[in-house]
Amino acid sequence: MSIIIILNVLLPFSYAIGLIFYLADFYFQKKWLYDSKRLLVLITILIHSFYIVLRTINYDHPPITNKFEIFSLLALSLCFIYFVLELITDIRATGWLILAFAFLFQFISSMLIEEVYVVPDVLRDRMLGLHVINAILGYSGFTLSAVYGILYLLLYKNLKTKKFGLLFNRLPSLDILEKLSLYSAVIGFVLLTISIAMGFIWLPDAFPNFSYADPKLIGTILVWLVYGYGFIKRFVSNWFGKKIISYSLIGFVIAIASLIITNTLAKTFHSFY
Repeated sequence: MSIIIILNVLLPFSYAIGLIFYLADFYFQKKWLYDSKRLLVLITILIHSFYIVLRTINYDHPPITNKFEIFSLLALSLCFIYFVLELITDIRATGWLILAFAFLFQFISSMLIEEVYVVPDVLRDRMLGLHVINAILGYSGFTLSAVYGILYLLLYKNLKTKKFGLLFNRLPSLDILEKLSLYSAVIGFVLLTISIAMGFIWLPDAFPNFSYADPKLIGTILVWLVYGYGFIKRFVSNWFGKKIISYSLIGFVIAIASLIITNTLAKTFHSFY
């Protein structure tokens, strides 16, 4: 059994163990759980990154050639961005929710992923790989922002109705959830900006006859503009609280709708498969 197969089997267990530790700490709040769970996430990120590198080298293409490779990248992206947020804020009470999504994506990937040696030449381009990975990281940042936004609205509703249960007692304050949502969106925006810049550098060489009117390009730029406008209003017009959270959730809906439309309905040169 190759090391790639071993790591593919190991990764869901690694995410599951991290998820269990975060859930246990959420319910029981033991110091040894609090101190060890971050280390488990870091170990999982390192193992997963090693797996991605080995898979890229072994199959001679970035892991972007089918949806199950993309699912694995999504799991790593969510986990990585959450880890960065946790380091920045030292808020660890929401990790169980993020790891639950990461575990689900990696479990599906590990169960259904296949060896892929024969792919279009364009999918072997490392520049394309970096472009796609940064885009996935960007949208993962927006996803985390939406998750924190939903938690914000749930907590806000609990405060209004004066329903104080376990979720209320364990979640961070509204101010912290707002900051987590904002930081996630900023990380996503920066990474999507890098992806867009790389795309514009790479596209003319890879597709001499490409059009800037391509639906995928338009959809991505639209998402970038929506979030960019939100940041301007946040820092210039002092949007805050429920208003900026609601706008962020609208932006996420637009981002998801753009992905669905451009990936399923629109004709685009991004259709490589």
